[in-house]
Amino acid sequence: MDTITYKIGNGIYINLTNKCSNDCTFCERNRIKGVGGYYLWLDKEPTALEIIESLKKSDLSDCEEIVFCGFGEPTYRWEVIKQVASFAHSVGKITRINTNGQGSLINGYDITKEMAEFIDKVNISLNNGSSKRYDEDCRSIYGESAFYELQDFAKKCLQQGIDTTMSVVDCICSGEVEQAREIALKIGAKFRIREEIK
Repeated sequence: MDTITYKIGNGIYINLTNKCSNDCTFCERNRIKGVGGYYLWLDKEPTALEIIESLKKSDLSDCEEIVFCGFGEPTYRWEVIKQVASFAHSVGKITRINTNGQGSLINGYDITKEMAEFIDKVNISLNNGSSKRYDEDCRSIYGESAFYELQDFAKKCLQQGIDTTMSVVDCICSGEVEQAREIALKIGAKFRIREEIK
């Protein structure tokens, strides 16, 4: 049976899709099929109704936020996210999306113009400090342009008043981390170093 929602810490995570526009060399998808003891590879993408029903069955009392994350790039399911985020807000929960920042390319229009209504926080995987190294590590279907797209995405999220963090995984060298930090801070976003899942 597919894992649609799962709990890590004080968040309930929503597993939307296996699809991703990146094929990152360090991604856990390439080695394991789950995170935190949860098997996350989906046989079928859940509908908005199925996700909402799963959330209703969950204990939301100590849940601080609903996080759109899972094993793929959540913005492939942007229309579903909007419906589920509306439900999350209706029960007083903060919403966050963990994304590679390519959602506008994926959907064919600037989704940041809609995001403030549905998403309170966004964590964008910057992952490196140069377009060349980003392309080598993340292998996006959009090539090196994805590196600049995700930066533009972050700027637009900030313009919409969304709490925006850009992050890297700690498997890159310290010089690359500092390059990435400089990019994030110049944009005006928060910066975070994530631990690689092994």
